[in-house]
Formats: sequence, C-alpha cells, structure tokens
Amino acid sequence: MQRIAYGDHPSQFGELFVPEGDTLGAVVVIHGGFWHQRYGLELGRPLAEVLVADGFAVWNIEYRRLSGGGGWPQTGEDVLAAIDAVDLGPVVTLGHSAGGHLAVWAAKHSARVAGAVAQAAVLDFTRHITGRALELCSEEQFPQASPHALVPIGKPVICVHGDQDEDVPVEQSTGFCAVEPRAELVVVEGAGHMDVITPGTEAWERCRAAVGKLAREC
Repeated sequence: MQRIAYGDHPSQFGELFVPEGDTLGAVVVIHGGFWHQRYGLELGRPLAEVLVADGFAVWNIEYRRLSGGGGWPQTGEDVLAAIDAVDLGPVVTLGHSAGGHLAVWAAKHSARVAGAVAQAAVLDFTRHITGRALELCSEEQFPQASPHALVPIGKPVICVHGDQDEDVPVEQSTGFCAVEPRAELVVVEGAGHMDVITPGTEAWERCRAAVGKLAREC
C-alpha cells in the first residue's frame, strides 16, 4: 500500500493498493460517516484488501469532512481531485452511506468514472436524512449535491441496500432506482447498515459482485 497526497490539506490523500501482475480494473473506495471528521478511510481498508486480492487496483481515498475543512462544495471537489490524482484508467466508485452519495455524485461529474456501486447510500437529501444533509450543505445547494436531483447520472449505478438498515432507510435506494434509468437495485434481506462493508456477509458479497460486473463493462 502506498500513501499519496493529492493536495496540501491533511485530509487530501489516499491509499493506493496495487495487485501483483495484471489488474482486472480499478476501484475508488469512498468511506461514509455522514461526512463527519471522526470517520476516516480506515473504514475502507478491509474492502480495499479484499478487492486488491481479487486483482483490482484500489484507491482508498480521504477527503475534507465536516469540522475538518469540509462542507459543500469542498467535500465533493476533493473526491473529484482524488479521482484525477492517480491515473488508473476507467474506475468504478464504491461508496458506503455518505460515501455512496459521493460515489454517485462523482459518476455524474467525472469522465474517469465508468460506474458506481452505492452501498446503503444517501441519495435523496429531501427525504429521510434531510437534517444530516443540511449539515453538509444548504437546502439551496440540494439540486447540485443530491444525486436524486442529478438524474440521469449517465453511468450505470448499482444500489446495494439492506432492508433492515436503521441509519439510511432502504427507501433511499428504491426511490433513486425508480427514477434513474441506468440504476440496478439489490435489496439484501436481513442486512443492516454496516453489513455492506463487512467482508464475509452476504451484503458485502453482493457489493463485491457489483464491482466486478461494472469493471467488466468498462
């Protein structure tokens, strides 16, 4: 693993994992935590380790978060800058919760992103999680920041969500997939919010399969 800075701020860096031999593709891992400083890219390391063993180059990124220089549009700008900082060819973004928001948002805005896997993602700022979204940006910024408002994304998006998620309701994914023409919905019975980023669970295996599917289509 190689740590690479993409800016001068302490949170503008990532961890690059490269497999031995030829790669199957490239994945950008974007951690969640409702954009708060207390959550970091250590959440993405277990996923990166699985994916690099599968043969993917993996860029596990950090970004400026709330109370640490983040907010909107800084947080989104960091994700785009991180994607541009390492030339891995076409990439699949893989994001959990608030990181899922950033993964889909980046798919809309970056030519390098071929598709996104949204894990229990925050996708509609106007429903369910509006209070948390207002910590990131103002209501006037929702049309620029909320993926639901940006449909069509223009890239394939696979939404994997547990039906027992108490942090981000599954309706965030079902509602998005109802309006996004290139979205695929995967609802995992009995899965909660953290199952999608816990290797060994059915929910994680569905995310892993989604990454492989999108990578093959790049």
